[in-house]
Amino acid sequence: MHWLDLSVLIIYVGLLIGFGFYRTKQSGKDPEEFLLAGRKLSLPGFVVTLVATWYGGILGIGENTYSYGIQTWFIFGLPYYIFAILFAFLIAGRINETKFISIPDQFHERFGKMAGVVSALYILFLASPAPYILSIGILLQFTTGLSFGLSLLMSTGLSLSYIWVGGFKAVIRTDIFQFGFMFMGFLLLLIFSMKSGGPISEFSLPETHLDITGGASIQYMLVWFFIALWTFVDPGFYQRCAAAKSPEIAKKGILISIGFWFIFDMLTLSTGLYAKALLTGGDPLFAYPRLGAMVLPPLAYGIFITGLLATIMSTIDSLGLISAITFGRDILWRIQSPTTKDQQLWNNESTQYVRKGLGVTAFIALGLAFSVPSVVNLWYGLGSILVPGLVLPFLLSFKNDRPRSGIVMMMVYPVFVGILWMVLGKFLNGYPLGLEPFYPGILTSGLIYVIKVKN
Repeated sequence: MHWLDLSVLIIYVGLLIGFGFYRTKQSGKDPEEFLLAGRKLSLPGFVVTLVATWYGGILGIGENTYSYGIQTWFIFGLPYYIFAILFAFLIAGRINETKFISIPDQFHERFGKMAGVVSALYILFLASPAPYILSIGILLQFTTGLSFGLSLLMSTGLSLSYIWVGGFKAVIRTDIFQFGFMFMGFLLLLIFSMKSGGPISEFSLPETHLDITGGASIQYMLVWFFIALWTFVDPGFYQRCAAAKSPEIAKKGILISIGFWFIFDMLTLSTGLYAKALLTGGDPLFAYPRLGAMVLPPLAYGIFITGLLATIMSTIDSLGLISAITFGRDILWRIQSPTTKDQQLWNNESTQYVRKGLGVTAFIALGLAFSVPSVVNLWYGLGSILVPGLVLPFLLSFKNDRPRSGIVMMMVYPVFVGILWMVLGKFLNGYPLGLEPFYPGILTSGLIYVIKVKN
């Protein structure tokens, strides 16, 4: 890398450390300060941290756009906008009003201890930063020449260290400038791509790249649409709504974030198409950094690579904290605090459970990072299996006359059916009845609700 590019990276790391550790002493004294920034999250802070957290799989977005074109926006963009709008109007304000800390916390209070622990296990998988740690390890190795293992250790240690000290406030502070690097980097990439190749309309892209399906089946597209129900049980959404100053900020924050998502999606979609048009061969996973190396001059390339790193790092720290809360508080602490009286004693000392969870999260994530083959495939698999076991019980938890009988069954059986369906698909070289695993899973959840829960 040119010395100007390295200088940008060094400045970025300095800012990350500075913002991450700035005024963190107060964060550990109050559990709500550590976990939810004292429930005082402002509208600008809400938008910045939610937008920045959403794009950790940016290399996977580049890979999919390079391979399948505009399909990317129709499976990773539009469905999430739709469900995010529904979330904003139907759920965001109510989360803020309930004053729970996490999704498993809400499940525990609404449906009992077992439902709380099961939901925590699911969230632990959904919120794992492993694929994003993998992404940043691959990116650093590609751009700097550092070894893969060293890249993983450096990025994980840096992002989780300031969480250990500052909690959610540290996440918010670092997301502020990482948000800026994200947009600046991709804006530069688009401008210089247009300078190098002219308007994208002048290129002869494959027909499938301009087809909303990208050559895939309608059923495949619909599965991705329903996987976007993930939005309803996304722990990052929940945490920010719980931390907001008011229900109105939670609602407005999500709606404004959708606007920024659209802008960023257009930047990443356009540059992904330019990568397909200008690059020849090579691994699609590196579409963005390879395009940057081709069209960007020194300094601009450094800003872009830093933008990629910031996009991923802002997700790692958020999910790292959520995973730590899930393991430390919603599993470990719940198991060790069985009585009602003890359950109420979530205090400063109990925050140490979250720090224990952070250590476990780092260990597990680093282990998984070496075995995750593809971010996109991981999203698809986890979403297909786990979302059907969470989404309907979560919506039921807001009902005043919410049931308790059959809820755990409603959570466990759909996941079991989804896993079985996926295994059968491997043995049969195709899913039974031609149905993707999501469908039998969500159908099982609905049937248990009608037969067991509703009655």
